[in-house]
Amino acid sequence: MLTNRSAPHARVTPVLIVADVRAAVAWYTEVLGFVEHVRIGEGHRAQLGLPDGPAAELVVAEERPGRRVPDPDGRSHQVMLKVADADAVVTVALARGAVLVEPSHDWEYGERQATLNDPFGHQWVLNQTLADVAPEEWGGQSVTPRSP
Repeated sequence: MLTNRSAPHARVTPVLIVADVRAAVAWYTEVLGFVEHVRIGEGHRAQLGLPDGPAAELVVAEERPGRRVPDPDGRSHQVMLKVADADAVVTVALARGAVLVEPSHDWEYGERQATLNDPFGHQWVLNQTLADVAPEEWGGQSVTPRSP
């Protein structure tokens, strides 16, 4: 598969629609640790990625006709983001205007999760891995194992 320095490299890339692209980019880089790879116009669009690890990218785009935005209650979708310390990210996010939806909680499948709404109307599930747990250990089922 070809790559293009002008386009996201991840195979699946969420696009978050916001009223203020520059403010959202600042928040996502400062609070969630994304880095800006490509800027398209000052307020039109930006391509963000994570600095290390597997490719994960995000596009932040301006509101315009035909694009879906969160409803007034902030409901639209969730983006799950793997983080090293969910509690630390929640602390920074709340200080920067996020609203806590679900506090951090440890799950039987080896993950600690917290859910918050960012100031732009998007919901994030912060996911911290605590242990490697086989799905069968908590009632799940392995179907197609992931590559290491």
